Amino acid sequence: MDLSSHALRILERRYLLRDSKGVIIESPQDLFRRVARAVAQAEIAFGKGEDEARYWESEFYSMMAQLRFLPNSPCLMNAGTELGQLAACFVLPVEDSMNSIFQALKEAAIIHKSGGGTGFSFSRLRPKGDVVQSTAGVSSGPLSFIKVFDAATEEIKQGGKRRGANMAVLSVSHPDILDFIRAKERPGHLSNFNLSVAISNSFMKALEEGKDWPLINPRDGQVTKTVPAQEIFVLASRMAWKGGDPGFLFLDQVNRYNPTPTLGEIEGTNPCGEQPLLPHESCVLGSINLATMVKDGSVNWELLQETVTKGVRFLDNVVEVNRYPLPLIKERTLLTRKIGLGIMGFADLLIKLGIPYASSQAKELAMRLMAFIQYHSKWASVSLAEERGPFPLYRESVYAQGPLLEFLHAHRAPHLDWEALVREMEKKGIRNASTTTLAPTGTISLIAGVSSGVEPLFALAYRRRMMEETVEYVHPIVEGVLRGLSAEDRNRVLEEGKVQHLDIDPQVKKVLATAYEIPPRDHVEMQAAFQVFTDNAVSKTVNLPHDATIQDVEDIYLLAYQLGCKGITVFRDRSRDQVITVGREEERFKPRPRAQVTKGTTWRVRTGCGNLYVTVNEDRYGLCEVFSQMGKGGGCAASQLEAISRLISLALRSGVAVEALLKQLQGIRCPMPSWDEGEQILSCSDAIAKVIVRHLKLTHGWQKKEPYGHGGLCPECGHPLIPAEGCISCPFCGYFPC
Repeated sequence: MDLSSHALRILERRYLLRDSKGVIIESPQDLFRRVARAVAQAEIAFGKGEDEARYWESEFYSMMAQLRFLPNSPCLMNAGTELGQLAACFVLPVEDSMNSIFQALKEAAIIHKSGGGTGFSFSRLRPKGDVVQSTAGVSSGPLSFIKVFDAATEEIKQGGKRRGANMAVLSVSHPDILDFIRAKERPGHLSNFNLSVAISNSFMKALEEGKDWPLINPRDGQVTKTVPAQEIFVLASRMAWKGGDPGFLFLDQVNRYNPTPTLGEIEGTNPCGEQPLLPHESCVLGSINLATMVKDGSVNWELLQETVTKGVRFLDNVVEVNRYPLPLIKERTLLTRKIGLGIMGFADLLIKLGIPYASSQAKELAMRLMAFIQYHSKWASVSLAEERGPFPLYRESVYAQGPLLEFLHAHRAPHLDWEALVREMEKKGIRNASTTTLAPTGTISLIAGVSSGVEPLFALAYRRRMMEETVEYVHPIVEGVLRGLSAEDRNRVLEEGKVQHLDIDPQVKKVLATAYEIPPRDHVEMQAAFQVFTDNAVSKTVNLPHDATIQDVEDIYLLAYQLGCKGITVFRDRSRDQVITVGREEERFKPRPRAQVTKGTTWRVRTGCGNLYVTVNEDRYGLCEVFSQMGKGGGCAASQLEAISRLISLALRSGVAVEALLKQLQGIRCPMPSWDEGEQILSCSDAIAKVIVRHLKLTHGWQKKEPYGHGGLCPECGHPLIPAEGCISCPFCGYFPC
């Protein structure tokens, strides 16, 4: 078993079982054996004998131990345990009643405790200010309830190992859509939610034609007002430019490929957006490690086919042995038996093959790979249908309703006989309503030591000081490149995470380009290439440089729609709170210009040296400057206060997270502490930090939380979090909230 020290650290922190005293009681081999044994028990449930179950236990163990395939985290954590909840993705319904709203909240809490993530559509809730006939009052609107869900999630820790994660979807036709789009503008607000606007084809047509767009009360179907479609689109783009939310969810495209339309339309997705589901459905996911699918400098198609076939059987077994958190979820999931086989290590594969991510060759390979996986996953599911029977709603699904080639995305991929597959399916049915999903593989890709999902490498290497130790991490695929460098160049790569500054082969530079070095259009085109042959959706983030414009975001959203993506997420480097930044060139750290007009508050704080007056100002982007002055002017204290204030202001306008500044300022002591407003003031620096907190609480209702949603530091190890695949993750300890 080829596990790195990095992977072992993550397994020890998150996956290996512990006894009642917290002592680890299993090895990585034991973990994979535990999972394989639990999943293979489904063979007995399907009428096979003990020998057959032992055979598949061995096959499943080999796939995982060789890091060719890994299931989603709940499966690794919970298989073979008393909890036994193995699914990652859930969608819950929210109807327009208090009973339904708080029933959904209760169900979400149960799911979060079991290790799953939840998605909700709030589009059915009546808008803010609308009449509530039963009480003769007015509605507080969907946003108020999203805040309640967010606060509840904050108090729930998933299975002791994963924090609760949610997706909130609101229709672009909802009267509260503009407030929803602005919902995460305030620092730290709705930190346990990703937000997506449900976009329809008719809205995109209105946008194209420059028309007004009707906002419709879902309670009675009446138009409440109209606004220019352009206004909604530009606001959404500006908010995404500013902080990563909201994303776009193209629901008409999603429902075009809904395999069971008789059950209803899909309205929501899981937290990272790659798994659209009907209400009370769940889905189990697993990913093939493409970095292990290379032989003699080319793709090992034979091994890939074998792994796809076994992976489908593994996931169908998981559907069977899973202990569902709620009876209704079990009932709905077994009706469709959806599974999501995907990939990780795509960037590693490209590097091994010498193909730049931002190239037509890479996109062609992506489409060919996904066509191959889709094709053989369907064959595997048809074979399971012959052995075990098709999913119960097969006769009511699109699979049994006329031509299937469009649904199967059969674009005449070479060497794949789609017509034969359809003929066989029409005779035997198919076991799973969906078979492919390209999920984020935030933690399992770290265990496998490869790139996550379909993303390019975010950084080639990094150096981080942890306590008294300096940790160096080099992505395994680029170890050979670094070994050939001088000590000075190696240090630069560790500091900057890239090789573009080095005097090396230009083709190598292209192949090793990282996320922010790849043009946004190539990100979107790659997502679209994978989407063509994916049943569900593709979890991906379009990483933008800090100097990207709102127009860039608009162009990305339009391109994603035109290319047939089911959703799209962007993240601009250093937008909102600080996330990991790679590179130390001077232009990357220039502060934004000071606005001509700012607004703020001035506070008087009693310190041991006298009254300190602190002014905190904001511009359109948030906190931008701090001024401080002691009641008695002059001397060294005044000059030091001015220096501290200037540096804080510089950091704020450079995008440094306010949490990071507070962490540095709070707790600094001087010989004469004092008390002010019931708080102990330890020094002038400590006073400035407390004033910043007071200002944020007063003006934004701010509560200091763990840096969570988009940006900040890992709440477990302090490492900067990386935005990718519609979520964030820690490349050091494996923290992955979604």
